[in-house]
Amino acid sequence: MDLCSDESVRNIFAEVMRLHFLRSYSLLEKTGVYPGQPPLLFLLNKQNGQSQKELSDKLRVKPATTNVMIKRMEKSELVERRQDEKDQRISRIFITEKGLEVCNTLIKIHEEIEKECFANFTNEEIILMRRFLLQIRDNLLDVCKDDKFGCCEKNKI
Repeated sequence: MDLCSDESVRNIFAEVMRLHFLRSYSLLEKTGVYPGQPPLLFLLNKQNGQSQKELSDKLRVKPATTNVMIKRMEKSELVERRQDEKDQRISRIFITEKGLEVCNTLIKIHEEIEKECFANFTNEEIILMRRFLLQIRDNLLDVCKDDKFGCCEKNKI
């Protein structure tokens, strides 16, 4: 297959990711939330009061990245940081009322994007696509385990 062709799987996949990002960004812009922030709000909505380390691990980003994100979200009053009652060395992150409202809006936005992406697909096609994407992910995770250059580890994969 010609990798330089506009119709190659790689190029189509890259274009889909780019278009998905652009559509997400345009809808997120209305909420005042940056693209990396919804997953953190979703995690806190599911289980409030997680430590910064837990959040970093689940988001697969460096603790410094999580710290910057949390500071920005504190300024927007979406989350608040509190010391752990039992261990003062641990900061716990809590979603605020405003954060809950924004999170509910984000859920609707993500549902809308998913509906747009999978319009004209049958349930069977969606199940197949999910299976294919999981296989691609697993293939790449296997390669990352053997990554001699440490690129996957640097990127928390």
